[in-house]
Amino acid sequence: MGLKILHSADWHMDTPFGNFGPEQQAYLKQELKKVPGKIADLCRRENCDLVLLSGDIFDCATCRDSAELVRNALRSCGVPVFIAPGNHDYLTSGSPWLEIAWPENVYIFTVSLQSVSLPQLDCRIYGAGYRSMDCPPLLENFRAEGPERYKVAVLHGDPMRLRSPYCPVTTAQVRDSGLDYLALGHIHKCGSFRTRNSFCGWPGSPMGRGFDEPREKGVYIVELGDRCSSRFVALDTPRFHEIEVDTDRQSLDQVLPAVDSGDFYRVTLTGSGEAPLEELRETYSAIAHLEWIDNRQMKTDPWECVSEDTLEGAYFRLLQSRLVEASEAESEIIRAAADISRQILDGREVEL
Repeated sequence: MGLKILHSADWHMDTPFGNFGPEQQAYLKQELKKVPGKIADLCRRENCDLVLLSGDIFDCATCRDSAELVRNALRSCGVPVFIAPGNHDYLTSGSPWLEIAWPENVYIFTVSLQSVSLPQLDCRIYGAGYRSMDCPPLLENFRAEGPERYKVAVLHGDPMRLRSPYCPVTTAQVRDSGLDYLALGHIHKCGSFRTRNSFCGWPGSPMGRGFDEPREKGVYIVELGDRCSSRFVALDTPRFHEIEVDTDRQSLDQVLPAVDSGDFYRVTLTGSGEAPLEELRETYSAIAHLEWIDNRQMKTDPWECVSEDTLEGAYFRLLQSRLVEASEAESEIIRAAADISRQILDGREVEL
């Protein structure tokens, strides 16, 4: 019999979204509050055997505005839920993990690496919770033991930086751990690696919180059997898109949706397209969360200085004189030379 796990992390419930205006803050808070329910629905739909939550479920150590919502969602999963508090929701006085009565199916790791046996699933779960905003490398010299077929750990750890203050995790530690699956949190972009017989994964956050967390977000569905495999499942949460559009070569219709999706877009305009920004805002007003950055360089007439008694004037008069007897192909080259020369003299970047 195999084992099916829903692995999630970094919900950051009660995020204030301070970088956004009041209406966008309200919208994002509302969408974030839907995340626990969406994950519980997915758990039931996928018939998962257990849920692993790898920390930073709350955005701060004493956040509790969404605690009741999280508690109800975890209860409704109907399977064991194991939580390893992280650097944002670490265990301290006032922590919802310590001061709220959680459902019987929810187990919160509150001390350094400990384990719980699940005989009905032939599985042993290891985990630990942060007691402050940092954590030592908990997997150093660790080896999973016990008669259970499956050995799994849930931690809030950093697999990217060897000297990270957030429980750094190395490939060698995972290789020698004896774990079938190591469920990590902390990194908000999904990733994984396999080493020897152990698999390590981090699903990223289930919803982005700004333009520094782009693209689709979701959770992992992990299946343990003869071999561990993981599948990323995107959740229907708002996404953040940063788009650069060369208005000389691209149409905004090619990169922006025809109808509002609830996603956030930041569009940087480059090139020299002449449509006024107010006109663009009106054209795409159906997209509720659209931000514009206008880096366009307006076109200038390269021949405007031909009458000047300067080196520039002499140079452009020379180019202009060549147009008189030039063929169509030669005229195109001369005009291109004049445009490029004008851009260089104006200190602008030239794309060839």
